[in-house]
Amino acid sequence: MATAARLPTQSKSSRTEAHLGLVAGWGRYPVLLAQALQQDGYQVYCVGVWGEADPALEEVCKEFQWMGLGKLGKAIRFFHRHGVCQAMLAGKVHKTHLFQPWAWVRHFPDWRTIRLFIPHLLTRRKDCRDDSILGALVEAFAAEGIQIRPPTDLVPQLLLGPGQLTDRAPTAWQWKDIQFGWKVAKQMGALDIGQTVVVKDQAVLAVEAIEGTDACIRRAGQLCPAGGFTVVKVAKPQQDMRFDVPTIGLGTLESIRSAGGAVLAVEAHRTILVEHDQFLRQANQAQVAVVSVEESALPAAA
Repeated sequence: MATAARLPTQSKSSRTEAHLGLVAGWGRYPVLLAQALQQDGYQVYCVGVWGEADPALEEVCKEFQWMGLGKLGKAIRFFHRHGVCQAMLAGKVHKTHLFQPWAWVRHFPDWRTIRLFIPHLLTRRKDCRDDSILGALVEAFAAEGIQIRPPTDLVPQLLLGPGQLTDRAPTAWQWKDIQFGWKVAKQMGALDIGQTVVVKDQAVLAVEAIEGTDACIRRAGQLCPAGGFTVVKVAKPQQDMRFDVPTIGLGTLESIRSAGGAVLAVEAHRTILVEHDQFLRQANQAQVAVVSVEESALPAAA
């Protein structure tokens, strides 16, 4: 088995103690990111999105503050109070919250949040795609002297290098599905719709949209009870590494296993794998083939 290499970590000489901010959404990724930053000598000041972030962040970070989805002003004041000039976004915020009845009333947005999202949610002058919403958020922080940085600049070891991760490799037919699904996923990503497609016999079973990767995989399992399908997850062609970086973990693997999937293919150098060792053990136990692929290598592999 050729094991996919993790990218090299920063040299010790390049690490300096600093105050770093973290806006944490759903999943284990923000916790692992905060732990890695703390180990590298950074002090992490975190605002966790209420109802999304993992409470374990309270134990990991130097200071932690819960934040409602509509409390941008509160987050900015928290970072200013702790001398934070650079921050990161990590973890998913389920956008379906925005489309619930009376969503913004229930989240009690502050004036700064209202001003920021009036063009997106009230006047409709701007759209509500992920890149649009998150890009506006990045600009709002920048206007207050807080630069949003790509987390992988500081902890590149979280990114997957190319290679076969599991004992089992895709078959020749499954490589054809990977190549086919890759093209579809890249086109969907270019439209900022989603980053995951599920394929079998070069037919698309499901495409990720607002529901997220796990729900997309489960839907594919319902539509294809025979199983044996391939999940392809890639970065957008215009991927901004400051946010919405493709991330896989134990939840992704469990969704594939329970839905009857056989293969997971992700994009090398642009995908984050959380809980690496446990993920690989469970993938081997489930007989799911997992590969991290460079786009340039796809024709030869297929």
